[in-house]
Amino acid sequence: MSEVILMSDPRVTAIPVQECGEPLVDCRGTLRVDERRADTAGNWAHLRLGVVERLLRAEELLPDGWRWLLVEGHRPPALQQNIFDGYVATLRNLHPGASSNELSTAATRWVAPLEAAGHVAGAAIDLTACTRDGAEVDMGCPEAATPEESEGACYTKAEGLPERAQRNRAVMGEALSAVDMVNYPTEWWHWSYGDRYWALCTGAAFAPYGPCDLPRGSVR
Repeated sequence: MSEVILMSDPRVTAIPVQECGEPLVDCRGTLRVDERRADTAGNWAHLRLGVVERLLRAEELLPDGWRWLLVEGHRPPALQQNIFDGYVATLRNLHPGASSNELSTAATRWVAPLEAAGHVAGAAIDLTACTRDGAEVDMGCPEAATPEESEGACYTKAEGLPERAQRNRAVMGEALSAVDMVNYPTEWWHWSYGDRYWALCTGAAFAPYGPCDLPRGSVR
């Protein structure tokens, strides 16, 4: 699928979910987890087991000295909705003449609406790569930069990126694609497996991961 499909596309939410019951697991101690969006419950450090297994396999495909740096995994539904509403409000201030539908669609360039979100299923992750000493690899713009903040450089295949950043994004993409994960093309850092967006992009009949909660006793 060569076209850019936004999370607002009705084809995404039309994908059925057949929850497989796979658990959320804590990535701390298994993969390098960044603290910038840490929450007291530990949601951000959790992903479905199948996603973690794929990230570990993909990490073996990275250049020598590189590691994944996981920024955010699972999100509670309320947090996902708050992020979406906050960005819509920002866009409304920037474009006061836009309709509610236009604003909601524009917001999905950077954050998924709740009904299409992979983070609430533990299926999506925001990540980058770092060196062994923790220095982030140059990807051309900061992780989580909005289209406005980055002047479009957040798009995975943005034009005008420095050659080094283009190459680094390509290396990252090759490793993650090799383990059947899919990228959201408006965010170079957002990858998923098993959510509705993944199912649409891969032609799967259903998404095996739906909204889920942390297991009891997972806080540490």
